[in-house]
Amino acid sequence: MTSARFRITESSQRGEARRAASAEAHSLGFDEESTGRVAVVVSELAGNLVKHVPGGGELLLRSVHRNSTVSIEVVAVDRGPGIDRREAFRDGFSTSGTAGTGLGAVARLSDAFDMYTSPEHGTAILSRIWLDAAPEDPKVAVGAVVAAMTGERVPGDACAVADVGQTTRVLVADGLGHGVDAEVAAAKAVGVFDHGHRSTVGEVLDGIHRALRSTRGAAVAIAEIDPDRRTLLYAGIGNISGSINARGGTRNLVSHNGIVGHAIRRIQEFSYELPPDAAVVLHSDGLRSRWTLDGYPGLMRRDPTVVAAVLFRDFERGRDDVTALVARA
Repeated sequence: MTSARFRITESSQRGEARRAASAEAHSLGFDEESTGRVAVVVSELAGNLVKHVPGGGELLLRSVHRNSTVSIEVVAVDRGPGIDRREAFRDGFSTSGTAGTGLGAVARLSDAFDMYTSPEHGTAILSRIWLDAAPEDPKVAVGAVVAAMTGERVPGDACAVADVGQTTRVLVADGLGHGVDAEVAAAKAVGVFDHGHRSTVGEVLDGIHRALRSTRGAAVAIAEIDPDRRTLLYAGIGNISGSINARGGTRNLVSHNGIVGHAIRRIQEFSYELPPDAAVVLHSDGLRSRWTLDGYPGLMRRDPTVVAAVLFRDFERGRDDVTALVARA
């Protein structure tokens, strides 16, 4: 399970999500204690969606690989009435007549925990549990949400992150169509990316193009962030959208038309300056292109995975797989 998506509207659906999370933890090598933490977090967040949100919400599970570290991320999103943060984390507090240990327990069991909530939009909650000891905070924080189109078992999108020297590279790949064949194309793109650290961004993209010739092809974009020089190097083919988002406005990144693996006219690297407060957002066309985070005060200060979760929740098109990746130096 690179990623899995669960609609949670009633109590019996908690079990499916908990079993999937436990199986993934075991497959990654988590010990019994850590696997138990993952299972409890999933159960508590799913239970909160059933108890407190009319109509329920969604639970997203993803195993995250960054260099030699591995973690499991559990994300819960809803469009409910929002949460009073001060009260919700006080032991014994509940609005549904239960023991009220849900969010407090999730926060205590998590190696990293964050949330964004508002009465206008609802709530997005992140719990991250590491396989081993949590690494030091990287210079570039990266978070993402990857979700299959409703009705599909696996997503045809994929993303990856790697620290290369003093820079951080991120990739988003969208296999043509959806389902297993799209997943194969996206996974091959990630495989080339993971082994291309000695190559330039353009060379990695060219290597992906050659590797995907036996597949249905994909749209692919790679960004390299240098946090010390405050620069971004970017190369993309197809309909992966990229942008630099800062207080001064949004700047869209340039990709060329084509299908990686089949039809490329040229691969070109573009260089951009990064303002001090900038966040880089890459997403597949499963997200609406005209999204905006105006009206979400304070969101960009949250964990990048929480930002990506809000983008997914509020701007998903609903007709394709979706990936939203957020990187912030």
